[in-house]
Amino acid sequence: MKKDIFSVPNILSFVRILLIPIFVWLYLTAGTSGEYYLAAAVVVVSGITDFLDGQIARRCNMITEFGKFLDPLADKLTQGTLFLCIALNYPLMWVLLVIWLLKDGFMAIMGLVLLKAKQTKLDGARWYGKVCTAIIYIAVLALLFFPGVFPPESKASLVLILICIGIMLLSGILYSITLIKMWIHNETIAKE
Repeated sequence: MKKDIFSVPNILSFVRILLIPIFVWLYLTAGTSGEYYLAAAVVVVSGITDFLDGQIARRCNMITEFGKFLDPLADKLTQGTLFLCIALNYPLMWVLLVIWLLKDGFMAIMGLVLLKAKQTKLDGARWYGKVCTAIIYIAVLALLFFPGVFPPESKASLVLILICIGIMLLSGILYSITLIKMWIHNETIAKE
C-alpha cells in the first residue's frame, strides 16, 4: 500500500495540492504584473503536473485506487481555489464558481447513489469534461497573464468568463445525461 501511495503519479498530485497555497499567497499579495505572472506560472506548473500524472499512470501501468481518488481531489481543490481567488477581482467568476459547485456536487451525489444502489460508477473523466477543464485553464491563464487585455469589468473579460460559464453548463448537462443513462440502464459506461 505504501508503494501505491508514493507512486510518481501520486507524488505529482500531492505536488499539485501543495501548489495551491503558493498560488493563493502569490495571487492575493500580487501588486505588479510580474507578481501576477508568477502566480500564473504556478498554475502552469500545476497544469503540467496534472497532465503528467495521468500520462505516467496510464503508460507505466501505475493506476491505483488511491490515485483515482487523489487526482480528482487535487483537480477540484485547484479549480475551486482558482475560481475563488479570481472571483475577488472578476465578479462574474462567482457565477462560474456556483455552477461548478452545483455540477460537481450533483456528480458526487449521483456517483455515491450509483455506487450504493446500483454497484456501478462513472469510470473516469469524459472528453467533454477534459475539454471544459482545458478551456477554463486557458481562460484563467489569459486573465492572469494578460490583465491589460482582460481587465475586470471589461467586455473582453466578461466574454471570456461567459464562454467558460457556457462550457461548464454544457459539460454539466452532458455529465447529467451520462449519469441518468447509467441509473436507467444500471451499467458502468466506459470512458469515451
